[in-house]
Amino acid sequence: MKTPLRLNFAHLPTPIEHLPRLSAHVGGAQIYVKRDDQTGLAFGGNKTRKLEFLVAEAQAQGAKTLISAGAAQSNHCRQTAAAATRYGFECILVLNGDEPDRPSANLLLDKLFGARIVWVADRNNRDRILHATYEQSLTDGGMPYLVPYGGSSPTGALGYTFAIEELMEQGGAFDWIVFGTSSGGTHAGLTLGKRLFGFKGQILGISIDEDENWLKEHVSNLASDASEMLGAREQFEITDILANDQYCKAGYSVLTDLEREAVQLFAKYEGLLLDPVYTGRAAGGMIDLIRTDFFKTRDKVLFWHTGGTPSLFADKYAAIIE
Repeated sequence: MKTPLRLNFAHLPTPIEHLPRLSAHVGGAQIYVKRDDQTGLAFGGNKTRKLEFLVAEAQAQGAKTLISAGAAQSNHCRQTAAAATRYGFECILVLNGDEPDRPSANLLLDKLFGARIVWVADRNNRDRILHATYEQSLTDGGMPYLVPYGGSSPTGALGYTFAIEELMEQGGAFDWIVFGTSSGGTHAGLTLGKRLFGFKGQILGISIDEDENWLKEHVSNLASDASEMLGAREQFEITDILANDQYCKAGYSVLTDLEREAVQLFAKYEGLLLDPVYTGRAAGGMIDLIRTDFFKTRDKVLFWHTGGTPSLFADKYAAIIE
């Protein structure tokens, strides 16, 4: 196996914890959690693993500026801005939405890390503005490196390929891994890692906002492409990918009873914080699948906590406690 370029700033390995009180309350399968909310960079989260590889690649290319994009409360952008300032890059973030009078949560942290924000009122224009921002930085001598949405490129996916190696060193005896999936990098990395490092359980992505068929095609292609960075190509098919899109019908970042209950249950029974957008939706889906006997009673289900907790402090999610 080839050794890819990698920096080491994540706090690894992240711990695995059993959640006995939540398991007893929900009934059925035993729930465990992998604490990637504790990866250490700017309140942690799954993007930190990806950025170890992405920032190393940017350094190798001689870049001076990291440019990325996302929603106004993007966890990915928050961690990208933190990694940029830690390693001496400028950072430009293209965020969709309207600039608030007072920044909060992730957006507040973006500004604290010195990121320059480019606002896009219409999300449909975000790709165009992102490309224009990159080209302008190139013209200005900024030597930019484009960090993909969610860090989800073959390079970024390696973060979760090696996360499976970490899991196996911790025992790895789980029947299921469940997590939130959107841009597909975490999903692809876990899928590739399962094959390379011999994880025997199933990997199920609960969609945050994407169609299940799109996810299966995208993740299988991304996992295949990522494998080439480590050696011979491993070909993945859509049948290798498990995804569930039944919990995202309300739309991205729309708070429903599903997310509200999951956040409240994790807090009430385990003193563990989820976020309203990603882990709240994924955990809500997992809880529903346990209640409807999708998982067997004897199953050990590992919920991979991908972080995002600063979003709890965004004004728009105050209704989480209603």
